[in-house]
Order: sequence, then C-alpha cells, then structure tokens
Amino acid sequence: MKRRDFVRTAGGATAAAAAGVGATGTAAAQEEEPDWPSGASGGNGGSYEDLRGESEVTIAVGAGDDGLAFDPTLVWVDTGTTVTWEWTGSGGSHNVVTVEGPAELDSGDPVGEEGTTYEVELGEDAAGITHYHCAPHDATGMHGGIAVGEDVETVESGGNTGWPEEISHVGVPLHAHWVGIAAILGISLTFVFTFYLLKYGESAHTGHGGRQ
Repeated sequence: MKRRDFVRTAGGATAAAAAGVGATGTAAAQEEEPDWPSGASGGNGGSYEDLRGESEVTIAVGAGDDGLAFDPTLVWVDTGTTVTWEWTGSGGSHNVVTVEGPAELDSGDPVGEEGTTYEVELGEDAAGITHYHCAPHDATGMHGGIAVGEDVETVESGGNTGWPEEISHVGVPLHAHWVGIAAILGISLTFVFTFYLLKYGESAHTGHGGRQ
C-alpha cells in the first residue's frame, strides 16, 4: 500500500471513530429525567422508569432483598394514568403516604398482606413531582417518587453511566463513556501503527524510514 493511500485510509477511520463518539455523547446528553427531591432519589432500590404512554402502571411495595423498597422507585407518568401500588408481603407492614408534592397519596394504616393494592388515578391536580414514603420504614430509606405530566422540572441524566449493577448485565450494549474510551484507544493505536509503518515499513516509495 502506498504511504499516501494508507494515511488517507487511517485518517478516514479516525474521523469516523471520532464522529461516532460525538454522536454517542450528544445522544446521552439529551436524555432527561425529572429533578427528583433528594429524599425520593435516595430511596432504597433506586430504579427509575419513564412510563409515559402507559395508561396503567404498577409499583411493587416491599421490593428488594429485605422488602424495604418500592419498585420502580421513581416513575414518570402521563396525567390521567392509573397507578397501583401492590404489596409483595415482604418486609413487614407498609403504607404509601405523601411526604411532599401535589399528589395526595395515603393508603391508610400499614399492612403486610401480600396482594394488597392501593389504586390512584393521577389527574391534573397531581401534576408535578411527588415524594412519598412508607411511614413505618421512613428511617430505613423506603422512599419513592412519582412525576406526573410534562410540566415538571427536569435534569440531564446523561444516559446510563458506569458498569451495570448486576454483572450478568455486562452482555448488554456498553455505556457511552466506555464507548468513548474504546474509541480513544483505537485512535491512539491507529496513530502509533501509522507512524511505525511509515518509518519502518517498505513499499515502492519508502524504505526503512528514508528515501532510496
């Protein structure tokens, strides 16, 4: 391969890799989620789901290994969505009570029976972000959050970052910053290989780094 052709090919590959990284970064930066109150975002479980477009949503009460979490912990739904909290029977007796926010949630006295449900249709009066908890397990972190409607404050989430929580999930597509690191390494290796070939490689136009 001629030196000029090789440089053109390597340069094109480098530019393509850089463009891919840029596109990935832009897509990640555009992802948004509600600006949750710290009490809600710090709840046990920590799972978040954007469930807009669903007319009915179910949240488990007593999720997690110790039964002291809501799952999903944080949800974003449309106005008019019917949300059902369903008890798993784990973690003791629970209830669902608003801490702060427009949605008035109150399932009553704590209960522990599996299959118990508390259903609420979240109308215009519930629009916004509501932080709720299980009163008996407030101190242990059994908190959740629910965002209703489009008119809520949001923050850029940057997409999923870091390694997945479960090692079994490593097989799914890697997160944005890992793709970026891999691309940077690839670009660096391309430059090193190009330099080595041009300096020491032999072709019709080059020989051991000097002109014949």
